[in-house]
Amino acid sequence: MAEISRQTSQRRIGQSLGETAMVPVSLAMGLIDAPLRWVQKTFGLGGMAAFFLLPNMLIFGIFVLLPFFINFAYSMTGGTALFLSDRTFVGVDQYARLFDCANYLNPNTCAEDTFWTAVSNTGWFVILQVTLMIGFSLVTALILNRELMARSFWRAVFFFPVLLSPVVVGLIWKWILQRQGLLNFGLFGFGFEPHVWLNDRNWAFAATVGVSIWAHMGFYTLIILAGLQAIPKDLYEAAEMDGTRAMRVFTRITLPLLMPNLLVVIVLVLIRAVQIFDEVYVLTGGGPGTSTLFVTQYIYETGFAAQLRNPGLAAAASILMGLVLVVLTLVQLGLSRSRDKKGARK
Repeated sequence: MAEISRQTSQRRIGQSLGETAMVPVSLAMGLIDAPLRWVQKTFGLGGMAAFFLLPNMLIFGIFVLLPFFINFAYSMTGGTALFLSDRTFVGVDQYARLFDCANYLNPNTCAEDTFWTAVSNTGWFVILQVTLMIGFSLVTALILNRELMARSFWRAVFFFPVLLSPVVVGLIWKWILQRQGLLNFGLFGFGFEPHVWLNDRNWAFAATVGVSIWAHMGFYTLIILAGLQAIPKDLYEAAEMDGTRAMRVFTRITLPLLMPNLLVVIVLVLIRAVQIFDEVYVLTGGGPGTSTLFVTQYIYETGFAAQLRNPGLAAAASILMGLVLVVLTLVQLGLSRSRDKKGARK
């Protein structure tokens, strides 16, 4: 009886402490509940949705929309002053200066030849990097989706470079590719003469493409791998029973069902390729000459690093780059939707 009485007493004490602890929680919930009830009563369920979206929209507006409008305002001004109030309004002169060319395919005929050199380099970089990135990521995902020994280990190995800072990536490969770097050390061991890779225009450009693929391929491989694992196994089993060839299985089953993931990868790779800056800036600095100068580095140097900086011209170039990205993304989304509609009709 004494033991039962003691347990009952302990239970009552525990309940009392729990009720005491819940008092501030109840008060806090009451303070939150009152305005939420008022919002729902005044604006309805739609107002509740807007209320919960408001913090995110404020952050988006302050850190995305506001800088965009400030940047656009800078693009309509001239001079070297940094503060907008100290700059003079010039209208679309900065845009006219960027497009002042006799032949857009020959940067030397342009008033801003450096800008069009950067545009040309970026265009070639996007074509090579996007194509190779998607190809390598797809092949790697297909291999990692198989039953391999230590499959989790190999997945981690391919994803590891994504975790590195772009500056670290640039420094690692600069150490490998410099004259007394690891690559030349290995080649010298096989009897080859050392080569200054980053001082050669062609090799330097190839290095920027290769380093970018190495650094980011793991992320896109992971996206494609997730799409592969979402494909029902029954489809492959039925194809195997019918004796379907592997290439036909890939083109008729794997690739069509993987297209949503591939579209995401294409958009992300394209945006990343156009915005390439950090690892290339550390690796080559835009050299030798202007062989690895890309649009983002041109914007940075024109607006901040040049002796006679021109924030207005840099802002105009960034606005044009943003518009190109928007157009390319919309085109890709439009092509995807038209493909989906054709598939639905079939």
